Amino acid sequence: MDSLSEHLSELAKPFSQSLFAIGIGLAVGAFFLAIFGHDPLVGFYYLFKGAFFSEVGLASTLNYATVLMLTGITFGLGMRAGLFNIGAEGQLMAGALAAVAASTFSLPPGVHLLVGIIFAMMAGASWAIPVAVLKVKKGVHEVVSTIMLNWIAFYLCLYLVLGPLLNPARSDISITIRLNSRFPLLFSTLSTVIFVAILFAVIVYIVIWHTRLGCEIRAVGFDQESARYMGINPGRAMAIGFFIGGLAAGLAGGALIMGFPPDYAVYIDLSNVVTYGFAGIAVALIGRNNPLGTIFSSVFFGALWSGKRLMQISAGIPVEIVNVVSGIIVISIAIPELLILIKKKTEGKSVR
Repeated sequence: MDSLSEHLSELAKPFSQSLFAIGIGLAVGAFFLAIFGHDPLVGFYYLFKGAFFSEVGLASTLNYATVLMLTGITFGLGMRAGLFNIGAEGQLMAGALAAVAASTFSLPPGVHLLVGIIFAMMAGASWAIPVAVLKVKKGVHEVVSTIMLNWIAFYLCLYLVLGPLLNPARSDISITIRLNSRFPLLFSTLSTVIFVAILFAVIVYIVIWHTRLGCEIRAVGFDQESARYMGINPGRAMAIGFFIGGLAAGLAGGALIMGFPPDYAVYIDLSNVVTYGFAGIAVALIGRNNPLGTIFSSVFFGALWSGKRLMQISAGIPVEIVNVVSGIIVISIAIPELLILIKKKTEGKSVR
């Protein structure tokens, strides 16, 4: 009982800090709206109405959250291992392509969906392996290698969608995946893939905070030298961190293709598979690099993405100002974790 209360108290502090940061962000955003002659109350009313108080808006919010919580886990887990992993963008694209490729098989219902998930996750993890090898064996910084692999994934995806995987019936998307490869819909455009994403986040949380492997990963992220003296292999811990992060990003790519109607395909301009990886960085920071925190921060981030459309249309606020206000809110919420990160870097330590 005592350990449970201690654990809850540990979670309460960052949660309260995040709530305070959200309040600051909303206040600064309201001030910014007022400067440009818009009513902040009206603006925020339509923001949250568009995000939560309509079937379409709620489905859109949770769809965004599904993908963002997974790419957030990719970055957050890397930070726990002392890594600055920004490769979720490329790993997500690899997962999306694998999901499309898996749909070309002819398999029974249920099995086909499972195969698509496995293909997507393993493709994302495979795209993370070169980064892990370069980091562990050659000391190549992960920022350099992940940026390079992100661009390789982008152009490979572009080539496949415009070539071998181009839809013969439509010139604007890849081939559409089979019905057997699609997640069942709950309501509107929201599918059951959200439960898969939440389950994955919970499993990662249990692994990182309640297993020996997770303790080793966090120990390496706190201080590699101390971890080595404790008998922990830092290279192994970092490689596992990269691998699990790749699984998460690959699953995010699979979710985009197998769980998001109506096209169930990759657009030829890749517009439906880009930006999620980098947005996951902000989601992870807001969630304090905690998989459970990332679930809630992804919903909040998804609400901003979903609700700003109605904020623009119904409140008459220009899209540029809407984007600036959204950015102000995100920055305000992420500042506490950024300050912690900067403090630890100046102390010569990696992030826990």
